[in-house]
Amino acid sequence: MGLSRLAALHGVATSYSPSPDVTVSVPDDTVIAVLAALGVDAGTPEDVRRSLVAAQARSRLLPPTVVVWAGEPLPPALTGLPPGSAVTVEPEQADGPPVPALSWTVPENASSWKVPEADPSGRAPEVTLSGRAPEVASSGRAPEAAEAVTEPGGPRPAAPTGWTEPPYGIHRLHVRAPDHHEATATLVVAPARVPQPPGRTHGFLVQLYSLLSARSWGMGDLGDLADLAAWSGRTLGSGFVQVNPLHAAVPGKPTDPSPYRPSSRRFPDPVHLRVESVPEYGHVRDRATLDDLRQDAAALSEAVLNKGALIDRDAVWELKRQALELIAEVPLTPGRRAAYCDFLAEQGQALEDHALWCALAEVHGPDWHSWPEPLRDPRSPGTARARAELLDRVDLHCRLAWLTATQLADAQRAAEDAGMEIGIVHDLAVGVHPAGADTWAQQDAFAHGMSVGAPPDAFNARGQDWGLPPWRPDVLAATGYAAFRGLLRGLLAHAGALRIDHVMGLFRLWWVPEGRPPTDGTYVAQDAEAMLAVLVLEAHRAGSVVVGEDLGTVEPGVREALARRGVLGTSVLWFERDWDGDGRPLAPEKWRRDCLATATTHDLPSTAARLTGDHVTLRHRLGLLTRPLDEELTEDVTSTAEWLALLARLRMLPEGDGNEEAAVRAVHRFLLATPARMTGVWLPDTVGDRRPQNLPGTWDQYPNWRLPVADAEGHPVTLEEIAASPRLHALMDVLRPARARTAPPGERPA
Repeated sequence: MGLSRLAALHGVATSYSPSPDVTVSVPDDTVIAVLAALGVDAGTPEDVRRSLVAAQARSRLLPPTVVVWAGEPLPPALTGLPPGSAVTVEPEQADGPPVPALSWTVPENASSWKVPEADPSGRAPEVTLSGRAPEVASSGRAPEAAEAVTEPGGPRPAAPTGWTEPPYGIHRLHVRAPDHHEATATLVVAPARVPQPPGRTHGFLVQLYSLLSARSWGMGDLGDLADLAAWSGRTLGSGFVQVNPLHAAVPGKPTDPSPYRPSSRRFPDPVHLRVESVPEYGHVRDRATLDDLRQDAAALSEAVLNKGALIDRDAVWELKRQALELIAEVPLTPGRRAAYCDFLAEQGQALEDHALWCALAEVHGPDWHSWPEPLRDPRSPGTARARAELLDRVDLHCRLAWLTATQLADAQRAAEDAGMEIGIVHDLAVGVHPAGADTWAQQDAFAHGMSVGAPPDAFNARGQDWGLPPWRPDVLAATGYAAFRGLLRGLLAHAGALRIDHVMGLFRLWWVPEGRPPTDGTYVAQDAEAMLAVLVLEAHRAGSVVVGEDLGTVEPGVREALARRGVLGTSVLWFERDWDGDGRPLAPEKWRRDCLATATTHDLPSTAARLTGDHVTLRHRLGLLTRPLDEELTEDVTSTAEWLALLARLRMLPEGDGNEEAAVRAVHRFLLATPARMTGVWLPDTVGDRRPQNLPGTWDQYPNWRLPVADAEGHPVTLEEIAASPRLHALMDVLRPARARTAPPGERPA
């Protein structure tokens, strides 16, 4: 009982339910290991008793972070404060002009969040409220006056007219109780919901590296992204382009190609830069070397597009690195220098740490755990000396981050100029590589010796271990979610929307102790209210839509909580069935409205492969099936036939059942018939690509994250060829809004 109680106090589950009628107990040694990663000693019964006593002694007047939602009742953390407590709110990061501190005394039965405005001199009034604080009248006007108060030293004037809520933002909340106990917390004041898409819209989903153009250096880049957005927005009336995470990767030989195991989620990877678009490119003196690099890059692209080679991120980066070093030798103009300095000031310590990690990794290797002891601490004197010695390389990596952010902004601007309602949808990976820059710079924030994954389920009896160390919820709360706030602010700076991979991680994550199988993990809870409030606040500031990837096992109440805050879900056609009824395909009118509806994702078969059964034979060839091939094919054919029968009944297959292209178009007609706010088209589907970009459960058996977009015959196609594809235009005619002029393939509208 003691261990269970201690675990509950720290959000560590001692059992979980893989299905409604099944409960699985978590091994005690797992619970003990997870508690240890949270800084809680539970190795022996005596340790458990001491830790319980310590936890109770730390009982606080306030939790570390308090959330107030605009227009909603106060949270228990505030309504439960003792009457007579003195409260002060000091805005730390608020929208709009500076706001003075606000001070007042908690009345009896306070349930609203209304405090006096500052007087004209800018001084914050100190007001004692009796009874309930006045509410705004139905006319929208505030009450005419506040109650007069007295305090030692004589009467004070009545509080000024008007009442206000603290502005949206991050504030410091200080409380002094009548018994003289004091507490300080971070106060997050957030709007009730994130911004919503303006009406219904459609757009492309693409893995950016896979989208090569005639100008690419061996893989897709931010110039290609801007061009795809400009073309699809103007020609097809698309409202967005969703890409894979563009986070900075851990360098290596070879680099991990997965965009979902980055070195840092805070900063983008300069491998995505369009080198020729850097303004200083035209002023490089060593033109011969630059021309040689361009020719080598052209050879890389030729090998991928016409010789069957895989995308080689390391080779691409080696060429771009040399070119960017030449470009960095060109002095910045005064205006460019000022913009760069502004960027450095805005990013602050986070960028300094990231650039220093990159410079140190060039010297000592990409795993900071193997660096010389003094360098493993980002704040040590040895690290400070190394920074001085590597100043030029640190500055280079800072400049690369700036250049990449600039081209990200250019891509979003191109999308907006093309009339896109949303623009670029960026992707937030669920975690970071254990050897990368984020875990080095924020060591206290990560649970060392733990990895994020998934418990066993009906699709994977062994569970999953993703090799990503989780954030410590207690450290996040104690720091006012500063790391999460900074991460979101960086990602949303140039995003029309943000997709959050495994959005359920805002509520809880499956922690797996190092060296143990995923079956020996357990769930650790987050403060979902605080995580959501920070997300909603930062999305509001950026004016960005938020899409949560909520596929798979989802805890009860999670989708409802996300929907309440305006976070859209993700619905994939093949998974949308009447699971509470007959299990058949879900009729379009029964789909949820607040979602991104798609036919597939980067982890699933393309639509053509799904319709033909190619995905089953591929998994059979790689030895991934757990049942005989005939059984798998029979089940797959039955499932596909059910969907095709529904499409036929709905008269969405006018061209006939046997035509693959007609079936792909019918699938997208179905998506358009749902009430979904956003409809996503997997770009490879537009040209008949049959190969998945990632095949879960494989490592070197399949070329995950290294395939270019290809046509139905498996021949890679460029962005220019995609734009000219009759198959693409026939498909997009299904989704194209009437206001967009239909242009001949390859021709832009006037």
